[in-house]
Amino acid sequence: MMDDDDPMIEIRASFFVECEELLEALQDGLQIMDDGQSDDETINVVFRAVHSIKGGAGAFGLEALVRFAHQFESVLDGVRSGNITVDRSAISVFFQSGDILADLVRAARDDTPQDETSTQAVLASLETILGHSAADEPEEVIDDFQPMSLVLDLGLDDAGPVDADPADVTVTPVFEDGYTIHFVPDSSLYVSGNEPLHLLRLLREMGDIQVMCDTSSIPTLADIDEEKSYLSWTIHLTTDEEEDAVREVFDFVADLCSLTITSPQAGSDDTPPPTPERPPLDDTSPTEPPLSTVDNQTTTGATAAETASEQLTVTPVATLPSAPANQDPPTPTKPATAKPRPTVRVDLERIDRLVNLVGELVINQAMISQSVAEADLLANTAVAEGLDEFMQLTRDIQDSVMMIRAQPVKSLFQRMSRIIRESSSMIGKTVRLKTIGDETEVDKTVIERLADPLTHMIRNAVDHGVETPADRLAAGKSEEGIVTLSAGHRSGRVIIEVSDDGAGINRPRVLQIALEKGLVQEGAQLSDAEIDNLLFMPGFSTASEVSDLSGRGVGMDVVKSAILALGGRVTIQSEPGSGTTFTISLPLTLAVLDGMVIDVAQQTLVVPLNTITETLTLTENDIRALGPETSVIKVRNTFVPLLDLGAELGYRTPMDSYIGAIVLLIAQEDGTHAALVVDAIQDQRQVVIKGLQDTFGSVPGVAAATILGDGKIALILDPVDVIAHADGRTRCARANLQLAG
Repeated sequence: MMDDDDPMIEIRASFFVECEELLEALQDGLQIMDDGQSDDETINVVFRAVHSIKGGAGAFGLEALVRFAHQFESVLDGVRSGNITVDRSAISVFFQSGDILADLVRAARDDTPQDETSTQAVLASLETILGHSAADEPEEVIDDFQPMSLVLDLGLDDAGPVDADPADVTVTPVFEDGYTIHFVPDSSLYVSGNEPLHLLRLLREMGDIQVMCDTSSIPTLADIDEEKSYLSWTIHLTTDEEEDAVREVFDFVADLCSLTITSPQAGSDDTPPPTPERPPLDDTSPTEPPLSTVDNQTTTGATAAETASEQLTVTPVATLPSAPANQDPPTPTKPATAKPRPTVRVDLERIDRLVNLVGELVINQAMISQSVAEADLLANTAVAEGLDEFMQLTRDIQDSVMMIRAQPVKSLFQRMSRIIRESSSMIGKTVRLKTIGDETEVDKTVIERLADPLTHMIRNAVDHGVETPADRLAAGKSEEGIVTLSAGHRSGRVIIEVSDDGAGINRPRVLQIALEKGLVQEGAQLSDAEIDNLLFMPGFSTASEVSDLSGRGVGMDVVKSAILALGGRVTIQSEPGSGTTFTISLPLTLAVLDGMVIDVAQQTLVVPLNTITETLTLTENDIRALGPETSVIKVRNTFVPLLDLGAELGYRTPMDSYIGAIVLLIAQEDGTHAALVVDAIQDQRQVVIKGLQDTFGSVPGVAAATILGDGKIALILDPVDVIAHADGRTRCARANLQLAG
């Protein structure tokens, strides 16, 4: 147990944050491989992610994580070297391995136990893949221990045998350019699960290398301690990469080795760089193992071939060309990728505190503006000009802070891919997840609170949306179902859609179940949209059997409640035989928004500015009667419903006439519009969102509240929700009489 003041706690926390980024890169690479578009670099990205996690886990003694990552890494190493062929079954195992790796990381982070059953099952699958690869290779038989030259096999190109007698070999490497790296691993490097072979291969990916292995420290066979390290390496690397990139290869083993990197500039003189001293070995010699067991020993610091080189005192060099010997080696080129920007990790609580302070700054700016307006100061006075600059600065600060809180939904979408795999395998369906717009940025608070409802919607799509393989084939579809998860910005809000290409909603069955449960009255005439919305009623479920996936009485009502708590909405669109789409509409942020301050029946309200298309003053020719108590207005050859906001909110009865009234033209997510009648428009300003859910629950048409510059509280409306719950009463008898005449 580490002390709270232990600096390792902070380093450990940074490691787990880094693991989340590596797991994200791992999932991206596996998805590319699954799409059949992978190349060598993609495989290397996947390998490096697993290798980096293993290296860091070894540094903190996370043995379970190291063991699993090591096995996963070994299989990926076989893929890199071409010894393992990747097919759909292997990709499936890789995805499962990535899921288990993520579980082990989080279990280690939270200090919780991990399910050994699932871990062992995936380990067995990895061993099967690795075993099939090993069975294709001839087993190397060592007849006797003879002094031999050591050729470093990086699994890339055949360096060829070294035929010269060891006594005649003279190694005098002359490196005129590139980096010279002296790498002396400590014994703890092997104990932590790291291997120099993988590090050398990572260097090999950066350019041409020459590797010199120093075996002079290997003792006699009787004195070898399998727990100690006896080898060291001198590597010459020719690359266009910066020194920081070269040093980054050794990041996770920096404290487990002696490392010296000499750049071309530093090595321009004739003086060779100093060779780092090998960590001292213990003076005591271990007991000599029986000769009959030497072949079966698994040594950490030296392989069987290395231990056999007891008379080898030279430092043979293995040159690894990047092309066949009859061709000139190509000039290493730098990948055409953008250089990653430097980042800094900050505790979320600090960002939340900064957001709260910005909110208070916005409120104070509004109060100052109110005071200046009441003082009737001229626009060209120093105070007014300074206030304008202060308002602009406040907006810039608010925008910058909101960008800090915004995060791509990519991490959330990646979690859903695991839900798809587990859900489909549980019920024997073949379903693939397709993501669109996963770089769309959303407030981090929204992302965290959206995970549960989105998980339920994905499971619902797999269980109820996508048909069984037999039914899909009978309907002329592919055996594999597709669930599409998309995100984007529309009308100032975040729109997330979950759609499937299944059979669509069976509306007759839904209506029958609703009648049986007493949710609707017998003989009620419901539209398709009303039948679809029955799915959101509490306790409604179409599952015929109770299973681990669905049918436990917890239906889509939970999803709707969670989304409403975020100030969002959820709608359904379904076409029989083609599939169903659930659309979630969410606010961009839960902190500050631009609003229009209006007056309705002597009440001050705020309407989000991003929902307002335009404002109009109605004339007699704009209004058209539609029944005795409803009206529409004509806007550029399009008729739009006219709604009295004061009447809809219950502040007053509908007005006798709406000629000369001010209306706000509201845009909805489906592209339609509606016009809300207001009494007056005060101004446009930024307002701080204060939630009402904890105190008052969900109020139809009301999103939140805010504090105005004069200290009064105003409700922030959700105009689309107002329109959805409107009864449409706009009794305008005078206008009707005028139009009839």
